[in-house]
Amino acid sequence: MAKRKQTDPDEVLATIDPHPIRRGFTTGVVGSLGGLLVYLAATHPPADLGWLVFLILLGAGSLYLSWRVWTATAVTLELTRSALRERDGARRVLFTLDEVESVDRSIFAFKPAGGFLVRLKAPTARGRVYAPALWWRARRRVAVGGATAPGQAKPVADLIKVMLAEMSGEIPKGRG
Repeated sequence: MAKRKQTDPDEVLATIDPHPIRRGFTTGVVGSLGGLLVYLAATHPPADLGWLVFLILLGAGSLYLSWRVWTATAVTLELTRSALRERDGARRVLFTLDEVESVDRSIFAFKPAGGFLVRLKAPTARGRVYAPALWWRARRRVAVGGATAPGQAKPVADLIKVMLAEMSGEIPKGRG
């Protein structure tokens, strides 16, 4: 009788890397907006003090968001047999596969561009997280995408669906 191969739950099955052009474009557009607003407030200040404060705050907020996008998209996401997690940085776990109820890549799903939406069975105890242009988590939803290439996100979503079917017994293990 053949021995069954042991599976490593930390084996990386697929990765999602933010696309460098999307990462640069997103950071550049948001940073340019922030710089333009601050420049406008400095060179042509409005007569009303309220509008000046509004321009400065909106410009500073855009510059901060640009920095957040740059740092958030420096991370690679890894799909293992047990979870979807970050490789670098805080090494956060987005979700474990036993928490997943469904995966949605449809046009009408509330998801980032080129990504997918995961619905969890129960609200996660890990709390809300927003990594701009890469992923976010709120209550029972986790969305992945934005600066990622659809060619990497689609196979990960499909692989999660196959692993869920194996876990539920719809597909015999190793036949997906």
